Amino acid sequence: MIVLGRIVAPFGIRGWVKIHPFGDDPASWVDMPRWWLAADDRADDDAWQARELEECAPHGKGLVARFEGVDTRAAAESLAGQYVGAPRECLPGTARGEYYWADLVGLEVVNLAHERLGIVADLLSSGAHEVLCVRDDEHERLLPFVEAVVKEVDLARRRIRVDWELDW
Repeated sequence: MIVLGRIVAPFGIRGWVKIHPFGDDPASWVDMPRWWLAADDRADDDAWQARELEECAPHGKGLVARFEGVDTRAAAESLAGQYVGAPRECLPGTARGEYYWADLVGLEVVNLAHERLGIVADLLSSGAHEVLCVRDDEHERLLPFVEAVVKEVDLARRRIRVDWELDW
């Protein structure tokens, strides 16, 4: 499962929920008729439950959505905190230079001097741009995921090259 976002709160009184997306193109999710929900973003595939999407719309920097069978605020409240995901084969494709967060987690990060900075442990959304959380045995580094820093993402080699000094 690829985790796409999280339901943060009910929205209104008719079963809608507010969703915080983990990425910058949540509008493409509208094309998926089914979303999967789970309480834990690292849950086994069996723990994810399919939900039919009734309606979905952009709202501010996120989305609002309504699922089949969720018609009241109380029902929507029961979904708060759930993660939204989908199997890779159900996701829209990415354009050149675009990646799902799940594709980046676990990649080795090296700088232009070929020094190892660590492994991508997580990504954070800072509002302006995403941030790579890179960890090794001794350090945690937060690197902005912007063109000035990220020089190459090589999914085949499972490596990201960055313009970042070891002692920053």
